[in-house]
Amino acid sequence: MARVRSRIAGAVSVFGELLITAGVLMGLFVVYSLWWTNVLADREAGKQGDAVRDSWSVSDSGPGALDTKGGLGFLHVPAMGDGEVLVKKGTSPDVLNHGVAGYYTDPIKSALPQDKTGNFTLAAHRDGHGAKFHNIHKLKSGDPIVFETKDTWYVYKVYETLPKTSRFNVEVLQPVPKESGRTKPGRYITLTTCTPILTSDFRYIVWGELVRTEKVDQDRTKPVELRQTSHSE
Repeated sequence: MARVRSRIAGAVSVFGELLITAGVLMGLFVVYSLWWTNVLADREAGKQGDAVRDSWSVSDSGPGALDTKGGLGFLHVPAMGDGEVLVKKGTSPDVLNHGVAGYYTDPIKSALPQDKTGNFTLAAHRDGHGAKFHNIHKLKSGDPIVFETKDTWYVYKVYETLPKTSRFNVEVLQPVPKESGRTKPGRYITLTTCTPILTSDFRYIVWGELVRTEKVDQDRTKPVELRQTSHSE
Protein backbone atom coordinates (compact mmCIF):
# COMPACT_ATOMS: atom_id res chain seq x y z
CA MET A 1 0.00 0.00 0.00
CA ALA A 2 2.81 2.40 0.84
CA ARG A 3 4.39 1.73 -2.55
CA VAL A 4 1.09 2.45 -4.30
CA ARG A 5 0.70 5.70 -2.43
CA SER A 6 4.28 6.63 -3.29
CA ARG A 7 3.68 5.94 -6.95
CA ILE A 8 0.47 7.96 -6.92
CA ALA A 9 2.23 10.84 -5.18
CA GLY A 10 5.02 10.67 -7.75
CA ALA A 11 2.56 10.69 -10.64
CA VAL A 12 0.70 13.65 -9.15
CA SER A 13 3.99 15.48 -8.69
CA VAL A 14 5.03 14.86 -12.30
CA PHE A 15 1.58 15.91 -13.56
CA GLY A 16 1.79 19.08 -11.48
CA GLU A 17 5.19 19.89 -12.93
CA LEU A 18 3.84 19.35 -16.44
CA LEU A 19 0.96 21.73 -15.72
CA ILE A 20 3.39 24.35 -14.42
CA THR A 21 5.56 23.93 -17.51
CA ALA A 22 2.53 24.22 -19.77
CA GLY A 23 1.46 27.35 -17.91
CA VAL A 24 4.90 28.91 -18.32
CA LEU A 25 4.90 28.08 -22.04
CA MET A 26 1.45 29.59 -22.47
CA GLY A 27 2.57 32.66 -20.60
CA LEU A 28 5.57 33.01 -22.87
CA PHE A 29 3.33 32.63 -25.90
CA VAL A 30 1.06 35.42 -24.63
CA VAL A 31 4.09 37.64 -24.07
CA TYR A 32 5.25 36.88 -27.59
CA SER A 33 1.83 37.52 -29.09
CA LEU A 34 1.01 40.70 -27.22
CA TRP A 35 4.39 42.30 -26.69
CA TRP A 36 7.20 40.96 -28.83
CA THR A 37 5.16 40.97 -32.06
CA ASN A 38 4.36 44.62 -31.29
CA VAL A 39 8.05 45.40 -30.91
CA LEU A 40 8.94 43.72 -34.20
CA ALA A 41 5.98 45.22 -36.06
CA ASP A 42 6.67 48.74 -34.78
CA ARG A 43 10.29 48.48 -35.94
CA GLU A 44 9.23 47.37 -39.40
CA ALA A 45 6.48 50.00 -39.63
CA GLY A 46 8.99 52.67 -38.62
CA LYS A 47 11.35 51.62 -41.40
CA GLN A 48 8.57 51.59 -43.96
CA GLY A 49 7.23 54.93 -42.79
CA ASP A 50 10.68 56.53 -42.99
CA ALA A 51 11.05 55.18 -46.53
CA VAL A 52 7.73 56.76 -47.54
CA ARG A 53 8.68 60.15 -46.10
CA ASP A 54 12.10 59.95 -47.76
CA SER A 55 10.41 59.24 -51.08
CA TRP A 56 8.17 62.26 -50.59
CA SER A 57 11.17 64.51 -50.08
CA VAL A 58 12.75 63.51 -53.39
CA SER A 59 9.73 62.58 -55.48
CA ASP A 60 8.92 64.61 -58.56
CA SER A 61 5.68 62.79 -59.23
CA GLY A 62 3.72 65.99 -58.77
CA PRO A 63 0.93 67.20 -56.48
CA GLY A 64 -1.72 64.71 -55.56
CA ALA A 65 0.23 61.62 -56.56
CA LEU A 66 -0.35 58.69 -54.21
CA ASP A 67 2.01 55.75 -53.84
CA THR A 68 -0.16 52.68 -53.37
CA LYS A 69 2.79 50.30 -53.11
CA GLY A 70 5.22 51.71 -50.56
CA GLY A 71 2.52 53.46 -48.60
CA LEU A 72 -0.47 55.65 -49.24
CA GLY A 73 0.11 58.04 -46.36
CA PHE A 74 -0.26 58.32 -42.59
CA LEU A 75 -3.32 58.08 -40.36
CA HIS A 76 -3.43 60.32 -37.28
CA VAL A 77 -6.11 59.62 -34.66
CA PRO A 78 -5.51 61.59 -31.43
CA ALA A 79 -8.16 59.62 -29.51
CA MET A 80 -6.22 56.41 -30.10
CA GLY A 81 -2.81 57.84 -29.21
CA ASP A 82 -0.20 60.31 -30.40
CA GLY A 83 1.47 58.11 -33.00
CA GLU A 84 0.96 57.96 -36.73
CA VAL A 85 -0.03 54.84 -38.66
CA LEU A 86 1.30 54.06 -42.11
CA VAL A 87 -1.47 53.00 -44.50
CA LYS A 88 -0.74 50.50 -47.25
CA LYS A 89 -2.71 48.63 -49.88
CA GLY A 90 -4.50 45.48 -48.75
CA THR A 91 -5.76 43.96 -45.52
CA SER A 92 -4.13 40.52 -45.55
CA PRO A 93 -1.94 39.37 -42.63
CA ASP A 94 1.09 39.85 -44.91
CA VAL A 95 0.29 43.58 -44.83
CA LEU A 96 -1.21 44.18 -41.38
CA ASN A 97 1.31 42.06 -39.45
CA HIS A 98 3.97 44.69 -40.19
CA GLY A 99 2.36 47.20 -37.84
CA VAL A 100 0.44 49.20 -40.42
CA ALA A 101 -3.15 49.77 -41.44
CA GLY A 102 -4.39 48.67 -44.82
CA TYR A 103 -7.17 49.78 -47.11
CA TYR A 104 -9.58 47.22 -48.51
CA THR A 105 -9.26 45.89 -52.05
CA ASP A 106 -12.00 43.29 -51.48
CA PRO A 107 -14.75 42.27 -50.84
CA ILE A 108 -15.62 45.92 -51.55
CA LYS A 109 -12.93 48.10 -53.03
CA SER A 110 -12.04 51.13 -50.95
CA ALA A 111 -12.22 54.64 -52.28
CA LEU A 112 -9.09 56.75 -51.87
CA PRO A 113 -9.04 60.06 -50.00
CA GLN A 114 -8.81 62.21 -53.13
CA ASP A 115 -11.87 60.59 -54.74
CA LYS A 116 -14.85 62.92 -55.11
CA THR A 117 -17.13 60.41 -53.39
CA GLY A 118 -16.72 57.04 -51.71
CA ASN A 119 -15.68 55.30 -48.53
CA PHE A 120 -12.00 55.11 -47.51
CA THR A 121 -12.11 51.80 -45.63
CA LEU A 122 -9.25 50.72 -43.37
CA ALA A 123 -8.31 47.79 -41.15
CA ALA A 124 -5.59 47.20 -38.56
CA HIS A 125 -4.86 44.81 -35.71
CA ARG A 126 -6.26 45.47 -32.27
CA ASP A 127 -3.78 43.24 -30.41
CA GLY A 128 -0.33 42.07 -31.40
CA HIS A 129 1.58 42.97 -34.57
CA GLY A 130 1.61 46.66 -33.69
CA ALA A 131 -2.00 46.81 -32.42
CA LYS A 132 -2.55 50.12 -34.21
CA PHE A 133 -6.30 50.13 -33.57
CA HIS A 134 -6.08 48.86 -29.99
CA ASN A 135 -7.80 51.98 -28.60
CA ILE A 136 -10.51 52.25 -31.23
CA HIS A 137 -13.13 52.09 -28.47
CA LYS A 138 -11.99 55.52 -27.28
CA LEU A 139 -13.26 57.22 -30.43
CA LYS A 140 -16.41 59.25 -29.93
CA SER A 141 -18.65 61.36 -32.14
CA GLY A 142 -16.87 64.56 -33.17
CA ASP A 143 -13.35 63.20 -32.73
CA PRO A 144 -10.96 63.99 -35.59
CA ILE A 145 -9.41 61.42 -37.89
CA VAL A 146 -6.71 62.95 -40.07
CA PHE A 147 -5.09 61.36 -43.08
CA GLU A 148 -1.80 62.77 -44.35
CA THR A 149 -0.51 62.41 -47.90
CA LYS A 150 2.47 64.01 -49.60
CA ASP A 151 0.66 67.27 -50.30
CA THR A 152 -2.73 67.17 -48.52
CA TRP A 153 -4.25 66.76 -45.07
CA TYR A 154 -7.70 65.15 -45.13
CA VAL A 155 -9.63 65.97 -41.97
CA TYR A 156 -12.55 63.72 -41.05
CA LYS A 157 -14.85 63.79 -38.03
CA VAL A 158 -16.33 60.71 -36.39
CA TYR A 159 -20.12 60.65 -36.59
CA GLU A 160 -21.04 57.04 -35.69
CA THR A 161 -19.63 53.86 -34.15
CA LEU A 162 -20.72 50.24 -34.18
CA PRO A 163 -19.09 48.43 -31.22
CA LYS A 164 -19.99 44.94 -32.40
CA THR A 165 -20.99 43.39 -35.70
CA SER A 166 -20.40 40.14 -37.58
CA ARG A 167 -16.99 39.75 -39.19
CA PHE A 168 -18.93 38.84 -42.34
CA ASN A 169 -20.84 42.15 -42.39
CA VAL A 170 -19.42 43.80 -45.51
CA GLU A 171 -22.20 46.38 -45.64
CA VAL A 172 -20.13 48.58 -43.34
CA LEU A 173 -17.67 49.00 -46.23
CA GLN A 174 -20.18 50.19 -48.82
CA PRO A 175 -19.43 53.48 -50.66
CA VAL A 176 -22.50 54.86 -48.89
CA PRO A 177 -22.40 53.20 -45.44
CA LYS A 178 -26.14 53.10 -44.84
CA GLU A 179 -25.67 51.15 -41.62
CA SER A 180 -24.05 54.30 -40.23
CA GLY A 181 -27.14 56.33 -41.00
CA ARG A 182 -25.91 57.97 -44.20
CA THR A 183 -28.02 57.64 -47.35
CA LYS A 184 -26.27 59.89 -49.88
CA PRO A 185 -22.83 59.75 -51.54
CA GLY A 186 -20.13 61.58 -49.64
CA ARG A 187 -16.49 61.32 -48.65
CA TYR A 188 -16.42 58.84 -45.79
CA ILE A 189 -13.78 56.98 -43.81
CA THR A 190 -14.34 53.67 -42.03
CA LEU A 191 -12.03 52.09 -39.44
CA THR A 192 -12.44 48.37 -38.73
CA THR A 193 -10.78 45.98 -36.30
CA CYS A 194 -11.44 42.85 -34.27
CA THR A 195 -13.50 42.78 -31.09
CA PRO A 196 -13.66 41.84 -28.23
CA ILE A 197 -10.02 42.43 -27.36
CA LEU A 198 -7.89 39.29 -27.76
CA THR A 199 -10.42 37.70 -30.13
CA SER A 200 -11.36 37.95 -33.79
CA ASP A 201 -14.98 36.85 -33.40
CA PHE A 202 -16.59 40.19 -34.29
CA ARG A 203 -15.71 43.59 -35.74
CA TYR A 204 -15.65 47.08 -34.22
CA ILE A 205 -16.54 49.86 -36.68
CA VAL A 206 -16.01 53.62 -36.65
CA TRP A 207 -17.34 55.91 -39.36
CA GLY A 208 -16.20 59.43 -40.15
CA GLU A 209 -16.97 62.04 -42.78
CA LEU A 210 -14.63 64.49 -44.51
CA VAL A 211 -15.07 68.03 -43.22
CA ARG A 212 -12.22 69.73 -45.07
CA THR A 213 -8.87 69.35 -46.79
CA GLU A 214 -5.76 71.38 -46.12
CA LYS A 215 -2.69 71.77 -48.29
CA VAL A 216 0.60 70.68 -46.75
CA ASP A 217 2.93 73.64 -46.36
CA GLN A 218 6.70 73.64 -46.60
CA ASP A 219 7.10 72.94 -42.87
CA ARG A 220 4.39 70.24 -42.87
CA THR A 221 2.53 72.13 -40.17
CA LYS A 222 -0.11 69.86 -38.70
CA PRO A 223 -3.80 70.77 -38.82
CA VAL A 224 -5.16 72.34 -35.67
CA GLU A 225 -6.86 69.07 -34.72
CA LEU A 226 -3.45 67.45 -34.31
CA ARG A 227 -1.95 70.39 -32.45
CA GLN A 228 -4.57 70.39 -29.74
CA THR A 229 -4.23 68.47 -26.48
CA SER A 230 -4.54 64.72 -26.94
CA HIS A 231 -7.96 63.20 -26.31
CA SER A 232 -8.64 62.70 -22.64
CA GLU A 233 -9.14 59.15 -21.49
